[in-house]
Amino acid sequence: MTDAPPWDTLWTGAALATLAPGAPGTAAGDAYGTIPDGAIAARGGRIAWVGPRAALPSAPQALAARVVDLGGRWVTPGLIDCHTHLVFGGDRVEEWERRLNGESYEAIAREGGGIARTVRLTREATEEDLFRSAARRLRPLLAEGVTTVEVKSGYGLEPEAELKMLRVARRLERELPVRVRTTLLAAHALPPERRDDRAGYIDRIVTEMIPAAAAQGLADAVDAFCETIAFTPAEVDRVFAAARRHGLPVKLHADQLSDLGGAALAARCGALSADHLEHAGEAGLDAMAAAGTVAVLLPGAFYLLRETRLPPVAGFRARGIPMAVATDLNPGTSPVQSLRLALNMACTLFRLTPAEALAGATREAARALGLAAEAGTLEPGKRCDLAVWEIDRPAELAYWLGGGACAGRVLAGVPVDGPAPA
Repeated sequence: MTDAPPWDTLWTGAALATLAPGAPGTAAGDAYGTIPDGAIAARGGRIAWVGPRAALPSAPQALAARVVDLGGRWVTPGLIDCHTHLVFGGDRVEEWERRLNGESYEAIAREGGGIARTVRLTREATEEDLFRSAARRLRPLLAEGVTTVEVKSGYGLEPEAELKMLRVARRLERELPVRVRTTLLAAHALPPERRDDRAGYIDRIVTEMIPAAAAQGLADAVDAFCETIAFTPAEVDRVFAAARRHGLPVKLHADQLSDLGGAALAARCGALSADHLEHAGEAGLDAMAAAGTVAVLLPGAFYLLRETRLPPVAGFRARGIPMAVATDLNPGTSPVQSLRLALNMACTLFRLTPAEALAGATREAARALGLAAEAGTLEPGKRCDLAVWEIDRPAELAYWLGGGACAGRVLAGVPVDGPAPA
């Protein structure tokens, strides 16, 4: 349904990649849902009208308070990075150099490195320290068209530090032009002080951290890492049961290093997404397909870890499992501050098509965050989050490595940078 004019803003002179194949004005079989000479209008922060410019009901100046001529640029939904660990203390650059020089991860970890180092630095950091470093990492994502980003906790591993990370994530949304979805990932690793008390730490997540994050409105979802080096399916079950009791949806780091049945567990628990999935088996894929669980592909971690086991993309396609793509931005295994680089990696390493990759960072990423009803495509009624591009065709967004193709962004109908009204 479209809203009748007058509209707040009308953008004309644009090629639209709606990512809504089959929508009015798009050609049959076009995976991008292209409207070659399109227009898009916003009112009250929502898309009020979208279609061919020739179908506008009147002259543009008579329809909206302001009209922006985009001069033939492309417009897509704002990009969505649906899996990041953006807030953390310090970095692991020195450890990365040491590993390149032949030292093992195990040796570095024995000296207090690895995730234990990030936990220590995150706990020691003030909220202001964490905000400044996270904002610095976030700005490159915004500069290349990201309008929504998911931010996980998981480097505090005790109640106050986990809540501190989530407070910083909420502040990012207040102070930078971006929408943030927050995820409590207390079940990321065992904290050093709890290595001999797994049950006690799970108890603390279930009885303290989840209730506090929910009561304070700090978490939009709960995540866990189900893996031989992290938490068992039974432990994750307890965490997810607590999340459901507090009205929080769940997501899962699943089957990255081994097939522990994480994909099937995510599906059984009604998870929004299962992420990584390099080792997911047939049973897990069948369960995901039946449950409608999104597969989130994280090629940055695959690349940095020099993995060789590819996620089962053909199996996802054959079952109609939606595939999202994200940076997995984190200090240890994916220091990737470019979602467009992740799109290229998804195509080059995982053999996604450029259209699948772009859908993975818009339509399917929205689904992975529980936002499919209001984001990810250019359709009336959805929030008007747009990215404007200096490109000749949408495949360039996954083709170019680097470069400033983003000419502007619109957040909830408000231009935050880019072309001005005519």
